Amino acid sequence: MDKQQAQQKIKELTDLLNQYNYEYHVLDKPSVPDAEYNKRMQELRKIEEEFPDLITPDSPTQRVGAEPLDAFQKVQHNVPMLSLGNAFNADDLRDFAKRATQGADGAVTFVCELKIDGLAVSLTYEDGKFVRGATRGDGTIGEDITSNLRTIRSIPLSIKETDTIEVRGEAYMPHKSFLALNEDRLKNDDEPFANPRNAAAGSLRQLDPKIAASRNLDIFLYGVGEWEAGTLESHSERLEYMKELGFKTNPEWKKCATIEEVIEYVEYWEAERPNLNYEIDGIVIKVDNLDQQEELGYTAKSPRWAIAYKFPAEEALTTLRDIELSVGRTGVITPTALLAPVQVAGTTVKRASLHNEDLIREKDIRLGDTVVIKKAGDIIPEVVRVVEEKRTGEEKEFFMPDECPACGSELVRLEEEVALRCINPNCPAQLKEGLIHFVSRNAMNIDGLGEKVVIQLFQEQLIKTIADLYRLKREELLQLERMGEKSVDNLLNSIAASKENSLERLIFGLGIRFVGSKAAKTLAAHFETMEYLQHATFGDIIAINEMGEVMADSIVRYFEEEKVIDLLNELRDLGLNMEYKGPKKQDIAADSPLAGKTVVLTGKMEAMSRTDAKGAIETLGGKVTGSVSKKTDIVVAGEDAGSKLDKAEELGITVWNEEQLREVLDN
Repeated sequence: MDKQQAQQKIKELTDLLNQYNYEYHVLDKPSVPDAEYNKRMQELRKIEEEFPDLITPDSPTQRVGAEPLDAFQKVQHNVPMLSLGNAFNADDLRDFAKRATQGADGAVTFVCELKIDGLAVSLTYEDGKFVRGATRGDGTIGEDITSNLRTIRSIPLSIKETDTIEVRGEAYMPHKSFLALNEDRLKNDDEPFANPRNAAAGSLRQLDPKIAASRNLDIFLYGVGEWEAGTLESHSERLEYMKELGFKTNPEWKKCATIEEVIEYVEYWEAERPNLNYEIDGIVIKVDNLDQQEELGYTAKSPRWAIAYKFPAEEALTTLRDIELSVGRTGVITPTALLAPVQVAGTTVKRASLHNEDLIREKDIRLGDTVVIKKAGDIIPEVVRVVEEKRTGEEKEFFMPDECPACGSELVRLEEEVALRCINPNCPAQLKEGLIHFVSRNAMNIDGLGEKVVIQLFQEQLIKTIADLYRLKREELLQLERMGEKSVDNLLNSIAASKENSLERLIFGLGIRFVGSKAAKTLAAHFETMEYLQHATFGDIIAINEMGEVMADSIVRYFEEEKVIDLLNELRDLGLNMEYKGPKKQDIAADSPLAGKTVVLTGKMEAMSRTDAKGAIETLGGKVTGSVSKKTDIVVAGEDAGSKLDKAEELGITVWNEEQLREVLDN
């Protein structure tokens, strides 16, 4: 067999085996016996061994072909993988429907999908080939687990969509695979996994793909992230198209005309949940129309057009052995119940939230009580109630202390607050928690400075304040346990690199009360430098859209503190950037054709990606949205523009082609 014949035969066998694989793992309707599949696979392997340079990325032999990794690389999600808001009863769902109906033009319909209890992932395809798979991570930055995802046989390695497309879904472990895995672990005297979700997540975070391959994972795809040529008008159409492309979508989704139909669907699956071959922990409800999704928009954390109904949490009885107190970065004292270990929703629970002193009094919780606990939203354990009939008389009432458990300072209860608070600015617990927040991903994002390392540095008295992070010396770090030369150099490089972060990361990292990451960016974009923000008045801040009185008051009070002024002066001297690096108001010419304009991009763009075009338009003062309405000023139509172009022409909106947009961006 010459090379040309080999290439042709490899293509034939690859297409055939991928078809067999699709029939078996996606359709669950195998057309040939296993022996025939194995025979063809062996034939393909033999040819590829003879002609290794002809092996293609979508060859079925490559599903476990990668070498073990040293570590996972970071992946930036161009379209954030946001979490969903929660609903816990029918009234919550009706409230969601009311908000959606009021916020969107036209009648609203919904799509309901089973909420798979697994690991959220994204899959990117370029020119029809699977090129990258990543975890959700914090929604903005995930980890590259391409090699492990390739081992899931229901993930197609190639599709008939040549435009770049990113699809999203939930990788999970079927019950059958979970039981077999735990049987093997017990035989080997290994600790069994607590539940299928932990098993799936642990399998996909193995550095050796062969381990992931042995776990028999599966996946359901449920959505699209980036898609440069996407022209479909509804989520339900996307689900159908994804199925046509060969992706495994959950067949139990349903389109509902009213929220009452949604509630019926929820109630049905709440009862049928035990009969599935995989775990679900709720139902996801989405507004179907994509234009309406765009109209409803997003909060900083979640889309307004979708919600997750969480099934009622499983409850369990246990004994409250003690109450532990912790001090947060804002000084709030939080009580936590220490429990006799008990299984709840597949995991062993030893601790549960008690929130505050008022809740302890309201529920009359005492040390030694038999209590009912549950996982709120199947995630956070909490004490629901006391079983009073089980009291023996030996239970002891609990009293909150008058002094901070970390520094001994007097605790206070601020006006209109239920929490006790330590107001000592030098409280070691607050300083430690503040440092952990400062280095976190959404703040300064310093690689290598996880919670354990921060605590180690704090305990060794190498850091007490944020500024101390930027004074760390190589020789000091090398003296610490588990700190080799390479890890120390990487850590110091990450700390140095964080000095160049844009201003919004520093603002968020400072931990100003009520200021989240979204508010930090708004403040940075508006004031542009730390100096201007420091001297901003209550009136200056309240005048900004989205800034409320409580937040404005907190910001002004924060920057009046002497210790804050001293800290910022230190950080300036240490070389930290104090300016906003995003598009600034003065950089946007008032006569720019895009200043203040609402722009919609539709169709396939040739010279630039849609993400690049969006960024360039925003730099020139424009706002990019996904739906055409009377408020739209310009529609940029690429190749194969669809219904959005039709609607623009119907409404008499200005339409540009890609070349016209590029002329504006280049001038």
